[in-house]
Amino acid sequence: MKGNAYAKLNDRQQQMLDHITREGELRVSDLKETYSVTEMTIRRDLERLEETGAVKRTFGGVIFVGKDIALQERTGVLIEEKARIGRHAASLVQSGESIFIDGGTTTAQIARYLEPNRNVTVVTNALNVVTELSGKGMPVLMTGGMHVEATNSLVGPVAAGMLAGMAFDRVFLGATGVSAEHGFSNSNIYEAEIKRIAIRQAKESNVVIDHTKFGANVLISFASLSGVQRIITDAMPNDELALACRERDVLLEIAEK
Repeated sequence: MKGNAYAKLNDRQQQMLDHITREGELRVSDLKETYSVTEMTIRRDLERLEETGAVKRTFGGVIFVGKDIALQERTGVLIEEKARIGRHAASLVQSGESIFIDGGTTTAQIARYLEPNRNVTVVTNALNVVTELSGKGMPVLMTGGMHVEATNSLVGPVAAGMLAGMAFDRVFLGATGVSAEHGFSNSNIYEAEIKRIAIRQAKESNVVIDHTKFGANVLISFASLSGVQRIITDAMPNDELALACRERDVLLEIAEK
């Protein structure tokens, strides 16, 4: 995967990537009609998308391959939106609580906005979250496990076993996609397992997700839409997803600018 490939996508290419992620497979002719550009432009766009590692070109089309997009490549994307989401999520944490924060660029913003010297215990499997909490004067427990370089998080039996013996007041999880049908999804089977365990061990589960993930069905569903209590995001989803949230009693909270 070439460095910063994801951050270099233009608006059309980002929309195209979201489209391919949702559908799983598309033909060049479909993309040409949808985006009203020439076939040559579509093929150049697909070359750029293939550099991210998330899609693979085929004869006459493209498929989504579900490859993890490296953390460092996502860090510079939607910075303001992720900061708003993280600040809102951090404001929910109450004194005396034990919380879990998993890996990701949006979840790291929660750690950044937690006030120092709080009576809060944080458990995490993410190295970037530990870095954000360093020097804040609160207890931090980190799982062991196998290191996933793309997301800088720890997964596998050691991490899963540790979390299975804990109880959390709140958990904060990232997701690569969310839809009414597929629920919350992720491209890494080991990270999905950690998310499932965290939800099972929590009184309240929160998913922090930016608007570009709405409607996306990524490889592995780690929870149904009704499997969490709250979604914290930066913009309202379309009517279909918003209605599905209401019907399933999922709080949909928009972080203020």
